[in-house]
Amino acid sequence: FFHRLHPGTKIFLILVIGVITLLTLDIPVLCVILIAVLCMAFIGRVLREVLQQMALILAMSVIFIFITLITMPSGEVLGYLIPGGFLPVTTGALYAGVLLTLRFAILIISFQIFVITTQPRDLVNTLEKMGVPIDYNLMFLIALRFIPTLQIEATKIHEAQLARGYAPGSGFVGRIKSVAPVMIPLVSNALARTTVLGLTIDMRGYRTRTRTPFREEHMHLLDKVVCVVIGMVLIAFLGIRVFPLIS
Repeated sequence: FFHRLHPGTKIFLILVIGVITLLTLDIPVLCVILIAVLCMAFIGRVLREVLQQMALILAMSVIFIFITLITMPSGEVLGYLIPGGFLPVTTGALYAGVLLTLRFAILIISFQIFVITTQPRDLVNTLEKMGVPIDYNLMFLIALRFIPTLQIEATKIHEAQLARGYAPGSGFVGRIKSVAPVMIPLVSNALARTTVLGLTIDMRGYRTRTRTPFREEHMHLLDKVVCVVIGMVLIAFLGIRVFPLIS
């Protein structure tokens, strides 16, 4: 179902999810949105790929909560991070940290579902029809195509270094030491790949600024129904949460 939707419908869906997520201050509502996004990933059969980002989300959640504990000491004091009355843990800071964590998780997971279930060429054609300049489309396409490639290549370089007997150690210090032996060949290979990419772009007539899409995407009845439902959800949310606060 989600793979068959038009890229424009998916963009509208992701934008609505982002607006509702950023305007919501209730943790239970954000939990419901997060569960809905995970269910969407399960229906789209990309839940396994989405769950691979949980390590990043958990790490960022710890950072968010720690930053809010330091910068937002408001509310009832529950304890102290440092004995002796230093760095108080307050209810307001915990609430803000959990709020930021849920927002981050929802935005990351929803955008990842969008990227996984959308062909890059279809996305670029849709953005071009929406009036986005072709240069920005090219940068976005290159980022989508080559970031996963660089991640795989970084893993291979790290495994090759370990196979040659390089032992950076364990723990946080070991991870820091293992960065340089991976980044130097990775950046070198990426710079070498840019030459081939530039020649390929020129050979395909990029400078002529004329494009011939291989496949045209059209809005079907399913896309229109989904857009109407999403629009109704957005209007209902704004009517319940936002407009009363403005008035």
